[in-house]
Amino acid sequence: MDTQRPKNITIFDVAQASGVSYSTVSRVLNGFTFVKESTRLKVLEAAEELGYVANMQARSLAGGKSKVIGLLVPQLDNGYINEICRGIDQALVKVGYDLMLYTTHHEKDKEAKYVKAITNGLTDGLLLLVPLVPAAYIAMLREQNYPYVLIDQGDNAGESYIVDSTNWQGAYDATKHLLELGHSRIAFVSGIPELSSSRDRLEGFKAALQEYDVPFDSSLIAEGFFEAELAIEATTYLLSLNPRPSAIFASNDLSALGAMEAVRQAKLRIPEDISIIGFDDIPQASITYPKLTTIRQPLEQMGRVAVKLLLEQIEKPDLKPRRVTLATQLVVRDSVKQIA
Repeated sequence: MDTQRPKNITIFDVAQASGVSYSTVSRVLNGFTFVKESTRLKVLEAAEELGYVANMQARSLAGGKSKVIGLLVPQLDNGYINEICRGIDQALVKVGYDLMLYTTHHEKDKEAKYVKAITNGLTDGLLLLVPLVPAAYIAMLREQNYPYVLIDQGDNAGESYIVDSTNWQGAYDATKHLLELGHSRIAFVSGIPELSSSRDRLEGFKAALQEYDVPFDSSLIAEGFFEAELAIEATTYLLSLNPRPSAIFASNDLSALGAMEAVRQAKLRIPEDISIIGFDDIPQASITYPKLTTIRQPLEQMGRVAVKLLLEQIEKPDLKPRRVTLATQLVVRDSVKQIA
């Protein structure tokens, strides 16, 4: 009987199957970002279907590691994400690791394909900076004993490495700052309701109101989902109330910037007519006009700590998962004024 050895799948096979050049496949598998997302996805799908696993281990045969870390993000046009990525990159450079970046553009099917591709030998571990990671993905990563870290989000099962910040305390501090300046009719532009960080910020807001004997008014809550455009709509609604709020606490800086735009569109002034406070302290916060008072999250540090936690898992896989929570800080600028 004539037998043939199984064919070793090569990068050329992946190129042929995906209909792109060898060089494009190489760029995708080596993590270069100047490739169209549709092309990247097509290459990863072909690699998965063919059973191709990039031999990145050749970089470090002694340790059997690819020395590459995967990072999953929803988008890049976001100061919050960019600052965390900066910290991640700084930390990886120091330890001689490369970064493979995957952008989902909030598409869940891309998240699923990327998670599968990443865990198929392309990287040594995964950093997840996407909101609402499905429990099924987390379960898959745990079943494979694949190192991963959740950034600024929770895990109800309590079985994940996590880095986040004091979201409740930060929101409490922001609200207390407004209350101490005489504001009592304070509106809140909320984030993504399902996210633990969003819920914690809302609860911190409520706790400060309660401490100062200010009744909670649900009509002053408007959903902004952490997006500037939706925050414009939310703020437009809040400004239509009679009486309108004297201050708005936006649950992230992008929402605060959206709120500021809505106030301008209404021909009102900040902070003379209405005060605005944010959360994150992204770079835009200090260069907008007026400069935004906000709660600073140590975003770069969060990125560096995420890398530390991931490398900890890679080097000592038997350790129990742990959570690192970093302190937030009130940053007073020009968008809030005293009214009493």
